[in-house]
Amino acid sequence: MNALDWLVLLATMLGIAGYGIWRTRGRRSLDAYLKGAGDTRWLVIGLSVMATQASAITFLSTPGQGYESGLGFVQNYFGAPLALIVISAIFLPIYRRLKVYTAYEFLGQRFDTKTRLLGASLFLLQRGLGAGITIYAPAIVLSTVMGWRLDLTIVCSGLLVIVYTVAGGSDAVSHTQKYQLGVIFAGMLAAFVTLIHKLPAELRFTDALTVAGGFGKLHAVDFSLNPDRRYTLWTGVLGGMFLALAYFGTDQSQVQRYISGASLRESRMGLMFNAVCKIPMQFFILMLGVMLFVFYQFERPPLFFNQPAWKLAVQHDPQQKLQSLDREFDSAFEAKEKLIRQWVQAKHNGDANEERSARAGVMAAEKRVQSIRSDAKTTLAAVVPGTKANDADYVFIAFILSHLPHGLIGLLVATFFAAALSSKAAELNALGSTTTIDVYRHLVRRDSTDAHYVRASRCFTMLWGLIAIAFALFANLVENLIQAVNIVGSIFYGVVLAIFLVAFFLKWIRGTAVFWAAIIAQLLIFVLYWRLEISYLWYNVIGCLACVMLSVVLQLLAGARPRPDEGSPAS
Repeated sequence: MNALDWLVLLATMLGIAGYGIWRTRGRRSLDAYLKGAGDTRWLVIGLSVMATQASAITFLSTPGQGYESGLGFVQNYFGAPLALIVISAIFLPIYRRLKVYTAYEFLGQRFDTKTRLLGASLFLLQRGLGAGITIYAPAIVLSTVMGWRLDLTIVCSGLLVIVYTVAGGSDAVSHTQKYQLGVIFAGMLAAFVTLIHKLPAELRFTDALTVAGGFGKLHAVDFSLNPDRRYTLWTGVLGGMFLALAYFGTDQSQVQRYISGASLRESRMGLMFNAVCKIPMQFFILMLGVMLFVFYQFERPPLFFNQPAWKLAVQHDPQQKLQSLDREFDSAFEAKEKLIRQWVQAKHNGDANEERSARAGVMAAEKRVQSIRSDAKTTLAAVVPGTKANDADYVFIAFILSHLPHGLIGLLVATFFAAALSSKAAELNALGSTTTIDVYRHLVRRDSTDAHYVRASRCFTMLWGLIAIAFALFANLVENLIQAVNIVGSIFYGVVLAIFLVAFFLKWIRGTAVFWAAIIAQLLIFVLYWRLEISYLWYNVIGCLACVMLSVVLQLLAGARPRPDEGSPAS
């Protein structure tokens, strides 16, 4: 990065954070700090909901997911539009009518204190872990760009977001997110246009799609019923719907975004904005990764995309195995590139036999390339123990640093940090408000002033920020980052969703039954996660169904029976 890149990066980040603090100056009431001024319009709500979910991990890691596995990950979001419709119709009106600060206040009114605290605790646990992951992702970017130590980078980036979140509260989060998302979209679009422009001049866009399709990268929908497959149509529609229902409907980081709407209509329109735009946005980011894959079929990629780790390993490799593998990779890549050009030329010539023959040669060459990459990862892990073998998270940033012009590099790095600030701020804001309302005000100090609770919320927000930094410092993430976030959520979200579904639809079930059902179901998910090899999206379904069924059984054992009028949603 040069001076221009630094100017773009610092001006963007400091400008957005400063605006958030200025925009919300003078907010002292608890309502204004936790829910905003209550005048938020649908577009701000929609962008805020989208920005809260679309963390730096989305824009850093998802292109790497597309590079490695193609478009199949988009199936993860197939259930989201259905979930958002259900939330708009059922969840949202109840939250607004009860005028709750947090979703878990509703559980206290519907059930009892212990169930409210259980729901809040499950949220605090999984979101606290998730916050650590979301701060880890942009730290990877900055440590790679600047050559800083990763732990120092985590601390500095974490402290920046803590400052403006604590200062401004919910409104600071919502009003800055629209500008952060603008920076994000501008940066990603600029990267995509530049990437397409850098493809070989003789390569048409249809040729690029042919190459991507030939390697299986355009296989977006998998109809397989095999439960071991991580992403299929069924895991996306069913598991993805349960995951989205839990995330958008019960996770305070999202609930806090849309209950601040000026009206029920504004909040619903904000959610419908996401129902329409979520899948296309994810498809675009994955397609960026697919085009990166095509680009690196003609431009020699690094043998290992995490270049700082690679350079360190080379320095500590006395037998020079890594350098030997790098030379072997050069030869294999050149052979594969020549075959790919023959394949494309045969397609242009309309020679089907030559096209099939060239494609078969390409696939054989690709196996050789992947074999060398596998050997390199094994050797690297042996030379520098503890090195993460999966380098997919570094694919996009490696392209940015090596192939984009200065100024645009600064904008793309600013994109990652804008996404990190927006998502992280929403998470910390939600963690602080939930701790204040559902734990501190409810159990410790019931009757105090708004000013006192605002101070308490700021303190708890700061505390959760420090906890997230600590988790990021000690986390050993073995998964691709975007998958790691969804895995953490899927372990907890099914049970939390079940508690809310019982509250909405099974009014004859009481707090004690659903409390113990949730405890048992959550323990079951922990056991299954360590014992079964199935798509993590199924844990959302299993946890939810197990908790609902156990609630029914336990309540029946307690002697209660449903009456005909107790099957409709709570009012």
